[in-house]
Amino acid sequence: MNPLIKVIIPAYNEEDSIGKVIRDIPATVTEVIVVSNNSTDATEQQAKEAGATVLQEQRKGYGYACLKGMHYIAANEPLPDIVVFLDGDYSDYPEELTKLVAPIVEDDIDFVVGARVPELREAGSMTGPQIFGNWLATTLMKVFFRSTFTDLGPFRAIKYDKLLALNMEDKTYGWTVEMQLKALKKKYSYRELPVKYRNRIGVSKVSGTVKGAIFAGVKILGWIFKYSIKG
Repeated sequence: MNPLIKVIIPAYNEEDSIGKVIRDIPATVTEVIVVSNNSTDATEQQAKEAGATVLQEQRKGYGYACLKGMHYIAANEPLPDIVVFLDGDYSDYPEELTKLVAPIVEDDIDFVVGARVPELREAGSMTGPQIFGNWLATTLMKVFFRSTFTDLGPFRAIKYDKLLALNMEDKTYGWTVEMQLKALKKKYSYRELPVKYRNRIGVSKVSGTVKGAIFAGVKILGWIFKYSIKG
């Protein structure tokens, strides 16, 4: 029996890309949920026309948008077996979703992260601060938690019951690292899979600004040190 898969896409002013993202998602997905994070352009209209369920989250923050999507899923049956998180900027390749969920379906792995490895990355698709931040965060995770993660990539899949058990709480930039740290603490089985990555459509709201890059770095390191102190 095929697993029931739902996709959550946080989106803030992604009118030029969101339709492409949704249309490239494999037909095996049961529902695509786009959470418009206070968008002021035609993101919501484009998402609806592409066939997605569209929610609104007025509070700005990546985590706020993801939590909104999770609350919607919890209130609407059928509940999924797997939840996939995907960005709305078309930097990831949505068609790789099938590859991403395969370890969960075939090998009973709890959590899979798409790793944006250098050999599959388009030139310029990740900024210097992003590359350094990923290296620093994953290196600290190796030191403190013996992790094998090499990336904090946003394209990820997780069993729905395991996602609920994480009690996710970060509202902004720390969402991805919080998920990985909590999965490590709970000793979930996990796997990284190399995924392709290209230059996003439009300007990043995080890595594209100095303020965003600094805030993201602070949140990520804050989560790591919080959990390393807890032991």
